[in-house]
Amino acid sequence: MALSTTTTPQSSNLELADTESSYSSSRSSEEFADVFFTPVHLKHINAQLAKLEPIDIIRWSVTTFPGLYQTTAFGLTGLVTIDMLSKIAEERKTAHPVDLIFLDTLFHFQETLDLVEAVKQRYPTAKLHVYKPQGSRSAAEFTRKHGDRLWETNDTLYDYLAKVEPAQRAYAELKVKAVFTGRRKSQGGQRGHLDIVEIDDAGLIKINPLAGWTFQQVKAYIDEHKVPYNVLLDRGYKSVGDWHSTSPVKEGEDERAGRWKGTTKTECGIHNPRSKYAQFLMEQERQKQGKALEEAFQGIEISARS
Repeated sequence: MALSTTTTPQSSNLELADTESSYSSSRSSEEFADVFFTPVHLKHINAQLAKLEPIDIIRWSVTTFPGLYQTTAFGLTGLVTIDMLSKIAEERKTAHPVDLIFLDTLFHFQETLDLVEAVKQRYPTAKLHVYKPQGSRSAAEFTRKHGDRLWETNDTLYDYLAKVEPAQRAYAELKVKAVFTGRRKSQGGQRGHLDIVEIDDAGLIKINPLAGWTFQQVKAYIDEHKVPYNVLLDRGYKSVGDWHSTSPVKEGEDERAGRWKGTTKTECGIHNPRSKYAQFLMEQERQKQGKALEEAFQGIEISARS
């Protein structure tokens, strides 16, 4: 039995939740009510979870959160989480307890896509939801629609189209309340002060069960439990994203030093405040309207001269 996969082209926007007195998951669905945390409660939860092993954090999360999914690009940390979830499924004699969400940007390495197939075979009861950029089924289609090498000409727009919008669409369509992520403190950059449980600016609960583990601990688990992993790791890559923005890491560099090398960028946008992307879209629309207004004025001037 193969791991089932769904790919969804429809688009929708995720409503933002905002409250000064507490943190909440995204807006209520018919299935689940919102999950609320006060800042003090969240701080207490993180202090207690920091004392637990990752698999116990995962057990607690599966029991605690409705609408729980795992977002993964099948990096090492995410693979450990998938394997631990499979062990919990074995304990409970159930199917894989959390569905997976994979954002196929259309620009992944072939090695990454091969790994996805290996994971399907290894964990056949896990359900995988695949989301691609809106209106594009291939890299060629994306390029025809948005221009060649958009990640160089407008990397913010590229991140939005290839990653942020598909993620928001997935969260809305699947009614996601909380997600497991593969982020860890030892990855450096913005992740250095990572909590185990966070609430983003749209109210999405993000659980980072391996936040306190090092790369060495993650790799040791992978080796011990014979978890399939991306063969690019054996070629010097420690964090693998799109082929155009990923390179091997030199000895002594942070794990994610190979992502967007030569730039100050450290995140693709999925883990940045979503409000920045709302601002970005508003700016894009403002520029579009300004251009249309300018063309209208030019048309009036031409008519006046003729």
